[in-house]
Amino acid sequence: MKKAIIIGAGIGGIALAIRLQTAGISTIILEKRDKPGGRAYVYKQDGFTFDAGPTVITDPNSIKLLFDLSKNRMENYVDLLPIKPFYRLHWKTGKILNYENNIKDLEKQIAKFNLNDIKGYRLFLEYSKEAFKEGYLSFASKSFLTIKDMLFILPKLIKIQAWKSVYNIVSQFIENDYLKQAFSFNSLFIGGNPFSTSSIYTLIHALEYKWGVWFPRGGVGALINALIKLFQNLGGSIILNSEVISINAHENKANKVYSKNGQIFNADIIASNADLINTYRNLLSQYTFGKKKYINLIKKKMSNSLFIIYFGLSKQYPHLAHHTIFFPSNYKKSIENIFGKNFSTNNISIYLHSPSVTDLSLAPLGCSVFYALIPVPNLDNTSINWSEESVKFKNIVFKYLEKYYIPNLRKRLITQRIFTPNDFQNVLGSYLGSAFSFAPLLTQSAWFRPHNRDKNLTNLYFVGAGTHPGAGIPGVIASANITSEIILNDIIL
Repeated sequence: MKKAIIIGAGIGGIALAIRLQTAGISTIILEKRDKPGGRAYVYKQDGFTFDAGPTVITDPNSIKLLFDLSKNRMENYVDLLPIKPFYRLHWKTGKILNYENNIKDLEKQIAKFNLNDIKGYRLFLEYSKEAFKEGYLSFASKSFLTIKDMLFILPKLIKIQAWKSVYNIVSQFIENDYLKQAFSFNSLFIGGNPFSTSSIYTLIHALEYKWGVWFPRGGVGALINALIKLFQNLGGSIILNSEVISINAHENKANKVYSKNGQIFNADIIASNADLINTYRNLLSQYTFGKKKYINLIKKKMSNSLFIIYFGLSKQYPHLAHHTIFFPSNYKKSIENIFGKNFSTNNISIYLHSPSVTDLSLAPLGCSVFYALIPVPNLDNTSINWSEESVKFKNIVFKYLEKYYIPNLRKRLITQRIFTPNDFQNVLGSYLGSAFSFAPLLTQSAWFRPHNRDKNLTNLYFVGAGTHPGAGIPGVIASANITSEIILNDIIL
């Protein structure tokens, strides 16, 4: 029986492990932290359960398929709950839009902003569906190991004008400035600047329209536990508190990994779900090709980072939305604020996650759990000392939420914790504290994105946000599908 080692228990790594184990490959996941999940880690604090990272599930079928492969039922492991509205969008002017896939309700809301934009929205939705067809159903399920693969899809990229930005395409159909923001912000969920990210990522709108937005009962951590349980029931093994410090190669193959605690693991197949740049810099630095690859990769443009405040309050707020987006006064300047060099706390966007609106079990009786997520520059794009500024920034965010959404927030505060770009770098091992790895530019997508297999070591593979197709829960699960297909084809050959 072939043996595989997967470095890192993020969602992509776990999904790949399930696929390999289902295919009859004895698979071990090595995870450096005390729990699986990667960015989808879970914090338990003062009776509150905080999902640390991704909270939006937009393709439940991709998760269900991981169970279907072994004739298991997803429903026996985890319960996914539909979220309505998908997002509540707020502006300081008092404007509100409940973003959902009920076309009649959505168009009624659009009419209040601009009656002419009903027709424009319908045209945008059709464009988004075409981008979804080509960008998700086609491109995101295909490996791009050769330039021929890229040349094959070039006519389709031209057809959907993939060189244009998300915001540019939205503006072709939508007149109202508020609505332009409403239908372009999604690219921020994968670390993309709406003003420079390829229009192919408008597919996110059609993805949500087709399959909805979901949340696991018990939190995203419950989904991680379900996937790990499935993997172990299939005979797979996960070893926690086992940080990999080196990958060993012999001739043109990777043959073993070394952990910090002194263990050595032999394998026929090695796949890294760790940060891709740091995989080359830290795990393969003893080899010339590893050093060269690292030097080439750091020339790429990285995504932004995030500042996250987890907090619990001594009151329930059933009237709130599960997901709320607070837009700044100046949208374009706010985006420049995130992706430029001169970050200011005066013009920020906030995503507020309120999961106890959907699942009361995540907070003590009578209480509510939240996190406020603010996109900020990565550590290469700002000189902010987060160790010194994080408390000030937290207070700015709390003051804003108190004024516009949650009165008396600080009086009802029971518990809190902060996660900064420094933590993305030091805790999660993300290069420059980038929250989504490489930025989703057209010139860093498909064949131009780091490939799912190393070109020097024929049995070293990659999975997760840093490789094709990219970040987000659907993206990293798709990367697992692609990587497993490459591995299985390599074994047959």
